[in-house]
Amino acid sequence: MNHEDHVNLLRKGVPATGGLWADFGCGTGAFTLALADLLIDGTIYAIDKDAGALSVLEEEMRQRFPRITLRTQRHDYTRPIVFQMPALDGIVAANTLHFHRDKLPIVRLLKSYLREGGRMLLVEYNIDAGNYAVPHPLPFSAWQKLAAQAGFSHTDLMMTRPSRFLKEIYSAASW
Repeated sequence: MNHEDHVNLLRKGVPATGGLWADFGCGTGAFTLALADLLIDGTIYAIDKDAGALSVLEEEMRQRFPRITLRTQRHDYTRPIVFQMPALDGIVAANTLHFHRDKLPIVRLLKSYLREGGRMLLVEYNIDAGNYAVPHPLPFSAWQKLAAQAGFSHTDLMMTRPSRFLKEIYSAASW
């Protein structure tokens, strides 16, 4: 996938330019950059355990999206935030929940960072059986149930696209 594919997966879930968003488990920031492209201006918190990945993202953002305020934080997003972060308009969790067997506490924690009416954008593989790279997959039907258990009242499938790696990838918005 390329940058335009990442942007398209998020596009329907970003209702306006600007705002305050976070990308949890962002890595080097493929979806952080896509979000920046859609927001045009605003603030993005990029949260990941890998300081090196965050450094790569900081440099890329400086070059490509200088109007976005990027705040990186080295942190395990499965644990409560220990730094100051205001209520968010939106969250991106792309290709990250499939690493965790027990997803409900993580999704509840992420939801707690949203302002009233904020939305969570999820990007995952639409498969039932895992492998070494996607040990605990989260197909869309499972996400719908999980999102409802976590307290989201609406979940929409935004987009699907074929994946060379694992059949199909999807994006969903929950609020």
